[in-house]
Amino acid sequence: NLSAVSEFVLVGLSDAPEIRLLLFVLFLLIYLATIAGNITLLIALSTDSHLHSPMYFFLGNLSLLDLLCPTITMPKMLGTLLLEHKEISFSGCLFQHFSLIAVVGTEIFLLAVMAYDRYVAVCHPLRYLSIMSTKLCAQLALGTWATGLLNSLLHTSLVFTLSFCGPNKIQQYYCDLPPVLALSCSSTHSRELVILVVAGVLGSSACMVTVVSYICILLEILARRSSGIWHKAFSTCGCHLAIVCLFYGTTIFTYVRPSFTYSLHWDRVVSMLYGMLTPLLNPIIYSLRNKEVKCALKRVISQV
Repeated sequence: NLSAVSEFVLVGLSDAPEIRLLLFVLFLLIYLATIAGNITLLIALSTDSHLHSPMYFFLGNLSLLDLLCPTITMPKMLGTLLLEHKEISFSGCLFQHFSLIAVVGTEIFLLAVMAYDRYVAVCHPLRYLSIMSTKLCAQLALGTWATGLLNSLLHTSLVFTLSFCGPNKIQQYYCDLPPVLALSCSSTHSRELVILVVAGVLGSSACMVTVVSYICILLEILARRSSGIWHKAFSTCGCHLAIVCLFYGTTIFTYVRPSFTYSLHWDRVVSMLYGMLTPLLNPIIYSLRNKEVKCALKRVISQV
């Protein structure tokens, strides 16, 4: 620890008491809905034998990530809104930063894997099970988690080995990369360049795989010229692609840019989109558009 700062202060969302209480209730409801939706989906996927296929295996990984992502940031934010306890220790900030970058990075790669899975299912349906074997699915899932963790380890080591000897107010409701970098009293140019290059290469690669997969799916649908296939594919893939674009767009906007472009208000809004909105929408988009998952969810709810 090269830092003279022993703790940071999270600025939070608002200092007005009446607004804080309203925000607390709103975000608590969002958090509880996110947790309930993803846990229910995980139970349905694990208990229903009809859903033990590659697509639902990756969907289970996505639900687990969507459980972790808001859990890393929202309890502390809710505590700040309700109790005004804005301080977070240096080690606590480091752990929060590492965990969030790991989860977000893993989800970026997992969405690319899920897009490739849909490409194989649509464009090579007869060879789907032979291509997406159990071994390959396990390797892809393990690879996404490992890459996310290694990427986070690199980012965290580059940021938290800097010297922090002056201001300690983080202009965000959690320990995010740009506002933490802005507090360092060391030169951050070389480390920012490494972060931008690594994040840019990994993010653009995952985005490229996703885009190419959906383009191939679209071309395959166009070649079949069937209105039934058109409706089914667009009703499913269209929603998936919208959520993917929202997640990729907001994360790239947050992390693939220099820290001097950080904006207090805009970055809070953007971080809420990928940190709160997408974990809430993912179980809805990926489950309620699917008859098999809806039947499994009904069975789980009826048992409860």
